[in-house]
Amino acid sequence: MTGLWFFAIIFCVNNFVPVQLEKTLEDHFLKHEVVPDVLSTAPAEYLYVNYRSGAVVNTGNELTPTLVKDIPHVWWDSADHQKLYTVAFVDPDAPSRISPSSRAFLHWLVGNVPGNNVMLGDVIAEYIGSGPGEGSGLHRYVFLVYEQPSELVFMETRVNNTSTENRASFSISAFAEKYDLTLVAGNFYQAAYDDYVPILHEQLGLS
Repeated sequence: MTGLWFFAIIFCVNNFVPVQLEKTLEDHFLKHEVVPDVLSTAPAEYLYVNYRSGAVVNTGNELTPTLVKDIPHVWWDSADHQKLYTVAFVDPDAPSRISPSSRAFLHWLVGNVPGNNVMLGDVIAEYIGSGPGEGSGLHRYVFLVYEQPSELVFMETRVNNTSTENRASFSISAFAEKYDLTLVAGNFYQAAYDDYVPILHEQLGLS
């Protein structure tokens, strides 16, 4: 009987397959170089981002501009309805990741958000979806949530969804420092050109 147990132990050891630990949120932000291209440190908390199209943002997965053209539903587990937050959405790869001369391009910015009810926040820049230029490759699109110290008066010019004014060369890190914001959560996806992009560019007066 002892011999059988010994054989079983040897068999298990020889056939042991190590289990790969799941990557952390920080691992993904580092792998795709969102840190350091957008942030100096990764957010601690996962931000859930779901689109009406059924698309779900998940740490660098590839989506299409067609799937992300509408305002998404965003939420995070630690949201406190007694606190106010800022939600931002940026493209650090404008006009391309190889030559990001307009880093970062601002796609959405909402302040004074009570808890995770973004629709009740103060819209600084209205939402526009992904519009990577044809042939520019994959762009990273980064969602971030910051906690505010209090209700804030944002001095930035309001931007509607038909304008590119004040969107190019936007630094979310500088904005966060200006208003003493604390990074809470984040997520990102990647997208390349598709047939929706000319429609968006026409909406923005770029065609």
